[in-house]
Formats: sequence, structure tokens, C-alpha cells
Amino acid sequence: MAPLEEEDPERKKKKEEKAREKEIKKLKAAQKAEAAKIQAQKASNAPKKSERKNPRRDAEEENLEDYVDPETPLGGKKQLSRQMAKQYSPSAVEKAWYAWWEKSGFFVADASSSKPPFVIVLPPPNVTGALHIGHGLTAAIQDTIIRWRRMSGYNTLWVPGMDHAGIATQVVVEKKIMRERKLTRHDVGREAFVSQVWKWKDEYGGTILKQERRLGASLDWSRECFTMDDERSKAVTEAFVRLYREGLIYRDHRLVNWDCILRTAISDIEVDYKDIKERTLLKVPGYENPVEFGVLTSFAYTLEGGLGEIVVATTRIETMLGDTAIAVHPEDKRYRHLHGQFAVHPFNGRKLPIICDAKLVDPEFGTGAVKITPAHDPNDFDVGKRHNLEFINVFTDDGKINSNGGSEFGGMPRFKARVAVAEALQKKGLYRGSQNNEMRLGICSRTNDVVEPMIRPQWFVNCNDMAKQALEAVMDENNKKIEIIPKQYEAEWKRWLENIRDWCISRQLWWGHRIPAWYVILEDDRLKEFGVYNDHWVVGRNEEEALSEANNIFCSKKFQIAQDPDVLDTWFSSGLFPLSVLGWPNDTMDYKAFYPTSVLETGHDILFFWVARMVMLGMKLGGDVPFEKVYLHPMIRDAHGRKMSKSLGNVVDPLEVINGISLEGLHKRLEEGNLDPNEVVVAKEGQKKDFPNGIHECGADALRFALVSYTAQSDKINLDIQRVVGYRQWCNKLWNATRFAMSKLGDDYTPPSKLVLETMPFSCKWILSVLNKAISKTVSSLEAYEFSDASSAVYMWWQFQLCDVFIEVIKPYFSADPKFESPRRAARDTLWVCLDNGLRLLHPFMPFVTEELWQRLPQPTGSCTRKESIMISDYPSVVEEWTNERIEYEMDITESAVKSIRSLRPLLPPNQRNDKRPAFVLSRKEEVADIITNQELEIVTLASLSSLKVLYESDVAPSECAVCIVNEYLSVYLQLQGTLNADAEREKLRKKREEIQKQQENLQQKVNSSGYKEKVPSHIQEDNISKLNKLLQELEIIEEADRNLDRVTAGGVEENEEIASHPLQG
Repeated sequence: MAPLEEEDPERKKKKEEKAREKEIKKLKAAQKAEAAKIQAQKASNAPKKSERKNPRRDAEEENLEDYVDPETPLGGKKQLSRQMAKQYSPSAVEKAWYAWWEKSGFFVADASSSKPPFVIVLPPPNVTGALHIGHGLTAAIQDTIIRWRRMSGYNTLWVPGMDHAGIATQVVVEKKIMRERKLTRHDVGREAFVSQVWKWKDEYGGTILKQERRLGASLDWSRECFTMDDERSKAVTEAFVRLYREGLIYRDHRLVNWDCILRTAISDIEVDYKDIKERTLLKVPGYENPVEFGVLTSFAYTLEGGLGEIVVATTRIETMLGDTAIAVHPEDKRYRHLHGQFAVHPFNGRKLPIICDAKLVDPEFGTGAVKITPAHDPNDFDVGKRHNLEFINVFTDDGKINSNGGSEFGGMPRFKARVAVAEALQKKGLYRGSQNNEMRLGICSRTNDVVEPMIRPQWFVNCNDMAKQALEAVMDENNKKIEIIPKQYEAEWKRWLENIRDWCISRQLWWGHRIPAWYVILEDDRLKEFGVYNDHWVVGRNEEEALSEANNIFCSKKFQIAQDPDVLDTWFSSGLFPLSVLGWPNDTMDYKAFYPTSVLETGHDILFFWVARMVMLGMKLGGDVPFEKVYLHPMIRDAHGRKMSKSLGNVVDPLEVINGISLEGLHKRLEEGNLDPNEVVVAKEGQKKDFPNGIHECGADALRFALVSYTAQSDKINLDIQRVVGYRQWCNKLWNATRFAMSKLGDDYTPPSKLVLETMPFSCKWILSVLNKAISKTVSSLEAYEFSDASSAVYMWWQFQLCDVFIEVIKPYFSADPKFESPRRAARDTLWVCLDNGLRLLHPFMPFVTEELWQRLPQPTGSCTRKESIMISDYPSVVEEWTNERIEYEMDITESAVKSIRSLRPLLPPNQRNDKRPAFVLSRKEEVADIITNQELEIVTLASLSSLKVLYESDVAPSECAVCIVNEYLSVYLQLQGTLNADAEREKLRKKREEIQKQQENLQQKVNSSGYKEKVPSHIQEDNISKLNKLLQELEIIEEADRNLDRVTAGGVEENEEIASHPLQG
């Protein structure tokens, strides 16, 4: 990778000053808003005029520069502002950290390290590509794994690379040359064209790897590679030569997917299929008028010897020019008399044998007779092999009818010939009509051309033995070498590899690895056409080696050699990637230290095309599986479950989510693309519906966290941008939690070397215990590749335990009351430990904000000095002494009481819902009463009460209170002070009663069912009896609450009557 370059100093200085001014303006606006807010809050209870303060002036008098990060030199450690900004800003937080991480060498693996290795190879993106949301998901998952393993003491290596993308890149450069110079690649010539591609690659290629940095991907850029660089090219040549010499690579005439625009064979993954239900007109590149598909055309062949005719049908009538037989079922009585007879081709007089083939022909379908074109149909190809038929190709490389098709149609484009052949058959009286026909049409994903099955001489890999090894590596439970996650994809692995065909590895392109095979043209060869003799090929690592090989074979003859002009399938070099990136075939330090790699993370859509081929080639050439685990992530759809498509306007660019974009900006991107004007209109409507206000700036951290948390969604992710926005707001919560901590820790705070648990308050012991649980759950989930569960464990602890409970509950300790001096000290220490551990726990998911906040925490001194960056610090581990199940049990009861009290507040008038009021807790169990008494401060604080009193069963229930039943032992009451809404309270009790009665009926029905006592284990029967008793107790509590409500409302009526009759009234 090119080193980071400094831009022009003067220009840089101006940019920095401008950015700084902009930041200060933003802060001033925020300060004014804050001042206005404070003023509005204080307006209702303002002090005497002489004591008033001007919050607006106070806000403006603050030094705004204290809140702005100073400019950081490129690659330097980020300079942080003296004061934390009052709000989280993704762009401010995510600036400068990555360049410092990279320059500091934190991403670089050491091949000589004694640490255990953990290696991931980044699936190499196309050199033509720009970052899309699928790449974002890959980067988010892989970086989470790598950062976690790095922090867990592993020698981590994450290798970046790019794929030369043969077809895609050639298409891009061909279009560029045509646009700029109005020339085809054939006009330019091979050497000049390839030179142009390299120039384009150096100038524009690799944008995507720069964009990976914006996502925070901690890739080892010192090992960046390209599938066509010298080292990888040597590996590709070596692999071809070795496989050829073992007899696993051979050349043969086989049927391939042919693209007539590119004039090359293409792989199955480059073929998209369009389902057609009936007659349909489609636009095909190179044709002015739409072409008709979804039609089955019938026509007759005249039989030799006056035996009449035989009718066949086809969806591609132009291919009849290459028919060499007609097949019938051997048991079909209608054609038994024709076995061994011949039909006559109407345009060239060729005799077509009537053959019997039970494997192909269904006598119930159509006429029961099938035309056979072995050179243009996969099924017919197999029939041709079985019956030793003639293979006649009737198309040129660019899809025109060749000389084999006859002079009447020669030179016609294939779909124009379709019409011409039908018309010619009508003239001969052989046309028998057409009908709608449901079909699947193969279309090249690169050119939109209709794929043509064509027979061509190509290079193939015999995959049978390698596929068996790859199958066993996954399926052999006694010697499992590779684990596929999720496990459901093992069935697909089995299906692919058990039905594997030989792999066509040659492409008729100019951009790619030239096949290291030379054709030997002997002086005494009768046919001089290139490649005509299959036994005239020699293979070598270079021309010199090939020449030597030719001399050995044809030692006494005169000859010349010429290299095959074809290149290798891009998947061939990609299949070698785990080997070649580590230096194979050389026995390098990297290869010895890091092969096999640890895990491959990719999409399930390329399980066969890439993953299986890497396993086959890795085991064959590397002697071992290339990775131990395969994690297959889901495919991303939009929020409505639709596939992302430019024409729908629902494509999500990760950088637009990170940086934010207006609706107008989204529209502009569509207009600058290559969509049809009508498609642009539809796409814009889609954008207006999904993103009416554009996309808010979310930052890389929020996007990463959202994508990782989505991975629980089976094989598809329905991505809702609002969820990403939610996580961006959550980052603000983390920011504010740290701001609170910094304000309470103070400037002179020194973190403790060890916590003294015995003297700590209840809440401090609790937060450490649940932190232990969060650490344990996060680590176990990461180890199991359950990334959604891992992110959820971290989120739940930060959000619902640290922020919502602990930070709130310790606030009273920071009052001036001297009795809180010891708890205050413990709360400070616990708060620091929680933030230190919590940020390190979260770091693999959200690298930027965690680094920024962690760097702001006070540093330990002495032997506890921490690492320079959070990313090379230790990942948190469970501290056994923190675990306290009893404390957690007591907090569960405490929180249940708090939540129940809070649930009563909506019964208050809106303007009184935030008022502090007295509450009561009625306990029917002494142990629970003790817990509530001991945690009175926590409940009062969290439920915002003025007081709390514990009542017992013998006590009279408080009047003018709303009640909530927590469980069979506990009820809570909130004093409403004359605002009790009896009807609302009765309705609440009625719903609760119905809910409990329904549970009771269901459980009673289960207990009374036949065979229950005999079939159900005794401990479950005991549990059910216990549950029934609890439900009965809860019903009694509801009845008691109902009676109390009757007394309160009756008392209220009597009181009102008394007041009305008082002598002073009226």
C-alpha cells in the first residue's frame, strides 16, 4: 500500500482553519440552544431579580475552543479537546483515529510471534468495485472477530486483497475506450488494450480498499495483494502446471455458457435467470427490436422412405440448423416402427437418425419426439455423447449463423435467424404453430446478453477426487476438518459436491492470467489451424520450459509453438487466495505461521463458486484445508424484504449512511448512473418513500453495530436505516454516560489497583456482578459466531444496567452529605472500572467511539499502566469474586418494585407525573420486606419518590393510592393525593384478574388432563402446583385491592357529602 502522503501545507492549513471555524459555529449554536433551554426551565420558578443569573451569557462566556479537538497531524495520535463536547458527533469522533492505528502498526501481524495465530483472508473485492452494503456487513463482522481476537492475545492477521475481476474490468475499460476513442479492443490490439487496463487499475482501481478504512477495518495493509501481482501470478501458474502434470487439467470440446457480446465462456455465477410465464418481448443488446421469448414452436421433419413426418417442438427454433438426431422413448408405441429410420433436414438434406433415449424423452410431453442439437443444449450434449452423434455448431463467437447453418441464413444474428427459420419452414409447409411456454432464460449479469450454450474447446479441471476430499472435510463427523456455520448449509455443500461437474477454467478474454499452455504446430501437420490437435499442447511455467517440454515430446520434428490466447477464470486465482496471499508455492514465514487460516467469512451465495474451490485447491496443493471454519452471513435486503436494486432506488451506500445524505443527494446519484429515464422516475419515488428526509449522519460505529446485530435473521437481512439511526442515538447515550463519569471522577482521580468489595454499597456489587455476566455472554457468543447475541449482551448491559440503573442510583452519593463519603468513593472506583471494562467489551463492535472515550478516562499509575490504545488492550474477562447471585436476586426484586411503581404514574394528571410522591410496599414475606427496607434509597431514587414505607399483611392498606401487584408476595402503592381515577384503577385490576385467571385455567387444564400424573415427571408436577398456588395468591391480592378501592371511593363520597352539609358551605 502506498504510504500516507502529506498534502500541500498551505492548503492543509486553510482547510484546518475552515473546519475549526465551522466546528466553533456549530458549538455556539448548540450553546445558545442549551442556554435557551435552561432559561425556559427556570422561568417558572425564577429567583428574585437581584439574584438572577443570565444563563445565556454564562454559556457564551465559556471558552468554546475547549470543546473543539485541535487538528491532529496525519498519522499522529488524535489530539482531544480539553472538555468533552456536549453532544456526540460521529464525524468529529471518527476523525484521525484510523490513520494513527495504521501508522502505529497495530494492524500488522508478526510471523515470528509466539502468540497463537488467528487468520482471516478478506474476500477480495473486485478492482472495479465501490463499497456496497454487503461489503459493509463483511467488514463489520470480520473486524469484530479480528479486534476481539487481537485483544484476547492472538497474533491476528487479516489480509486485504483485490480481485482483478476479469470480465467486469475488461467491460469497464472497453466501454471507456469506446466512449473516449470510438474504438473496440480489437481495434486497439491485445498488448495495447492490456496496457490500458493496467493504467486504469493503477488510476481508479482499489477505491473500495480505501473505503474499508472508513469503516474502521483493521486490515494488515503491509500484506495487501492483488490477484494479478507478480507473487499471485506465479502461484496461479504453478497451480496450473502441477494440476496439469497430475492429469487433473485437460483440454476438451465441451458445452459452455457463452456470451456473444464478450465472446467468451462465462461461469454459472455470472448467469442470472429470468422466469418467463408466457410470450414476452425483451430488449437484447445488439438488436433494435425486442426479441420474443416464452414461445414453444412446433414443426415437422419429413421422414425418409415415404414414412410421413415426425413433429418436434423447441423454444429456440434457430438451433434446428444444428440438429443431428430425433429422439423418442423406446417404449412409445407410436414411434416403434421408426426405430433406426431417418428424417431429412429441410435446409441441408442432412439425414437425422431416429434414436431411442429413455433418459431424456418423456412420452407424455408434447408429441413425445425431441429434436437433438448436441452442440447447443446441455441435455442434448449428453444424448450426443451417449449415442455418438455429430456435434454441429451453427453460431459464430459473436452470435451469428456460421457456414454450418447454410447459405440461406449465414451471417444472420441468431435472433433474426429465429424469425427467418420460422418463415422458411412455413414456406416449406413444415410449420405447425406455436404456443405460450413457461421457461427460464439465462442472462449474463455483466452484459445483459442472452446466454447461448455453445460447444467450444476449453480447459477443464477434473474435480471428482478433490470434491470427495472436500466433502469429507465437512461431512465426516469422526474426522471433521471444517465447520460450516450455520450448519444448515452443510446440506447445500453435500448437494454441490456430490453432483460436481468438471470445472471450465478458460475464458476468451484479454485481461487475466494468460493460460501457461503452448500449442505445438508441427511442420508436417495436415491441418494448420490453431488448436485443432488436442495432443499438441505443452504446459510450462514459462515459454522456455514449454519449449523444452515440446522438444522432449516431438524431439525429431520441426515445429513452432504459440501460447494459448485465452486467460484463466477469475475464480481459479480466487480459489488459490488463502495459499497465494501467504506466499505459496514458496515456503515463506507467513505460510508456515499462518496456513491454514482460522475462519472464512463470506456470503452463502458463493459457497460453491468460491468456498468449495478454495477447499479443493487448498487440500490438493497446500496439503491441508485452507480454513477451519466457514461463517456464512445473510444476504441484505431493504426494509421491505426486497432485493436491493438501482432501478427500485433502494440501494444503500454505506458511506451515505456513515456521512449522511439529503434526499436531493440520493436523487442526484440516480441521475448520474446509467438507469433508463423511466427507471429513474420509479427509483426516485422509491427513495421518497423510504428516505423522505434523506439519511441522517450515523457514523461507522452505528452502522457496524446495526449490521452485526442483524445477523440473527436467518439467510436474509431486512435492513431498516432507522435502526442504524437508533444506534447512532445510543452512541450519544454512551457519550453522556462518560461525560457524567468524568464530571464525578474529577481531575485528580486515580483509578484503583484493586476493588475492595466488602465495603462497597449494594449497587456497586450488583453492577460488577452483572458486568461479569455480560462479559461471559459476549465472549461465549463470539466464540460460537453468534454475533447478534454478542452485540445484544453488550447493549443490554450498557443500556439497561449501567445507564438506566447504576448511574441513576449512585447520583445521591455525590451530594454534599458526609454520610455518603465512603459510598461516593466506592461509586467512583466502580464507575471507572465499569467504563474501562465496558468500553473494551464494546470496542470490537464500535472501534471509534470506544477509543475516544477510553482515551479520556483517567489512567492508572505505577505497575497498572495501560496500553497505548484500546485496540491492543486486553479484552475483559470474568472476575470470579465479582459474581454475586444473591445481590442480583435482591436487585431483581428491587427493580420489579421500581418498575411497578413507575407503571402507576400514567394514572396521574399529565402535569403531576414527574412529581415526587410517597409510595408504599406491602410484603407478605419477611425476607422480601427486608430486601425492600435495605434498598430503600435505591427504590426512592429510581422511582423518583418522596418517601417509601414498608407495610406488612397485618397493616391497613393505604388510602388514595393506586396499586400494582408485583408478584404473590409483593404489591406496591403510589399515593395519588386526591387524583385517584377509580374507573381506570378498576379497569387495570380487571385486566390483571383476567390475565391471571386465564393462566390458572390453562395450567389447571394441563394438570387435570388424562395421563398427566403418569407421564409428567414429579418435579414438573410440583412446579405446576406451586405455580397454581402463586396464581391463587395473586388473585386474592387483586380482590383485596378491589375492596380497598371500594373503601377509598366510598370514603370519598361520604367526605364530599359531609363537606356539602357543613354550615360554612353555601
